[in-house]
Amino acid sequence: MLSFLEITPDKLARIIGTPNAPTIIDVRIDDDFGIDPRRIPGSIRRDFRQVTEWGPMVSSPAIVLCQRGQKLGHGVAAHLRTMGTEAEVLEGGFEAWRDGKGILVPEDRLPPRDTKGRTVWVTRSRPKIDRIACPWLIRRFIDPSAIFLFVPASEVELVADRFSATPFDIEGVTWSHRGELCTFDVMIEEFGLTSEALLRLATIVRGADTARPELAPEVAGLLAVSLGLSRMFNDDLEQLEAGLTIYDAFYRWCRDATDETHNWPNQRKG
Repeated sequence: MLSFLEITPDKLARIIGTPNAPTIIDVRIDDDFGIDPRRIPGSIRRDFRQVTEWGPMVSSPAIVLCQRGQKLGHGVAAHLRTMGTEAEVLEGGFEAWRDGKGILVPEDRLPPRDTKGRTVWVTRSRPKIDRIACPWLIRRFIDPSAIFLFVPASEVELVADRFSATPFDIEGVTWSHRGELCTFDVMIEEFGLTSEALLRLATIVRGADTARPELAPEVAGLLAVSLGLSRMFNDDLEQLEAGLTIYDAFYRWCRDATDETHNWPNQRKG
């Protein structure tokens, strides 16, 4: 029986990808992680033995997962609650998530992190579509703490080298266009984020980013909003923050509202 200290995989799956998603902490031991080195989207790895050291820095609320949702998960969650953090345990742990076909991100596809535990990405300044969509995907499904550097196109690779950042959406790097696919498509594929909602969103992004409005009716809307945003902001980071909300809305439409219509005014009797 599920206790009030646990959350089901189905409920967690509905929360992941939303702007108010909890902090997800993976405390599996190294042996278990080595057998299946994949992560629940947005999760961070922590050593359960050092919970008193990293625990005070955890944002509330938090979800803790171990291999089966037993002693390690509940012990860490209990410690976090003594520190004032709302903490639940994933029912059944990693095994329940995996067996339920939950999305899992391969560890070997994740970039290195800086001294603060963040992934660092760099791309061209003045973003329009891919360079807003990709940061949204990373923040919501890969690394909520990721930071993004926007620099002149000619400096992207040099900045990447000097500052140990991962370049994206420029020619000649891993995270870029491939054939007819845009960078957002490539990240969806490489990170294993192939849910129906994300694949639907990827089609819209691809159409807007590669001038193919025939791919989906929503392409024209995304293109219009993206170009409008680029003219509203001089600061790329301010534009990014505004753009995240746009992609949050598109994602929720792709996931929950594709069959919904809106008619006004309602027909009135007489």
